[in-house]
Amino acid sequence: MSWNPVNIDRIFSIKDSEEFSECALDIFRFQAENCPPYSEYLSCLDIVPENIFSPEDIPYLPIEFFKSRKIYSSEIEPEIIFTSSGTTGTVSSRHYVARLSVYRESFIRGFEYFYGDPADYVIFALLPSYLERKGSSLILMAKDLIKAGNNGGGFYLNNYEELINHIETAAGNDRKILLLGVSYALWDLAEKYKLNVPGLTVMETGGMKGRREEITREELHGILTGGLGVEKIHSEYGMTELLSQAYSDGDGIFRCPPWMKITVRDIYDPLDVNYRSGKGGINIIDLANIYSCSFIQTQDMGQLYSDGSFTVAGRIDNRDIRGCNLMVGE
Repeated sequence: MSWNPVNIDRIFSIKDSEEFSECALDIFRFQAENCPPYSEYLSCLDIVPENIFSPEDIPYLPIEFFKSRKIYSSEIEPEIIFTSSGTTGTVSSRHYVARLSVYRESFIRGFEYFYGDPADYVIFALLPSYLERKGSSLILMAKDLIKAGNNGGGFYLNNYEELINHIETAAGNDRKILLLGVSYALWDLAEKYKLNVPGLTVMETGGMKGRREEITREELHGILTGGLGVEKIHSEYGMTELLSQAYSDGDGIFRCPPWMKITVRDIYDPLDVNYRSGKGGINIIDLANIYSCSFIQTQDMGQLYSDGSFTVAGRIDNRDIRGCNLMVGE
């Protein structure tokens, strides 16, 4: 093989769409050869990897495969296995990560791309449902970002009063403050306390996890801005099956780092992989997923805009996975 997939620097030094396309095609050919479930899926679709010459033609692997198959493109033993949260009776996704250093580089560089050096922040993490289980990639990311800040901060479960006191103390030291929280916990916090902290950024992630009723992002952000004393709510969009994150600095408009890209598909034709602006099912290219699969068809619905930004509108109902749908349950 002419391309060395261990050359991680190539992924994180992408500067334009041409470099992204070249890297995506090389990673596709590598994974088509070295990830057995993806290879099998391509075969089921009668796709010959050597005949794919554009990222627009690369098929996306349905995300459900992470629940039933080992999506892995490396011969070495994985350093860690991330697992998704799930309700009782559901099967969790498993993401086998060959090199933890790739994940760390991805989330640090991604944070720097949108927010600057994490060392400039005091970071507080209100992530109770994630702390209560093992295998969370979000907890590892938050832990490393907090450590990079080295300015205090930390994790909190339901000790809201202590969290508020620490945030107010940090504000007195004239530092940038980031409160990263799962949506339902931030909602609880906003109902019980009123904040007015200069320099505070509030970032929601993870949804309601069955702890509160589902409401629109606009409704949630209205509750949070009113209670937490900020003008806008930031958001993080990531998942167990990814090693990269998209971020929104308000209004639910997300943007990707240079090595990650969103496309949308026709929800009635999941094999439609054409790039377009508009509403549809969200597909993700995450080149940091070099040792698993970088081309993922999610269960999320969203809208893609001409500048590459996107919104997320929730889950797709009545999903119909075509083309090898029997493989998902194997």
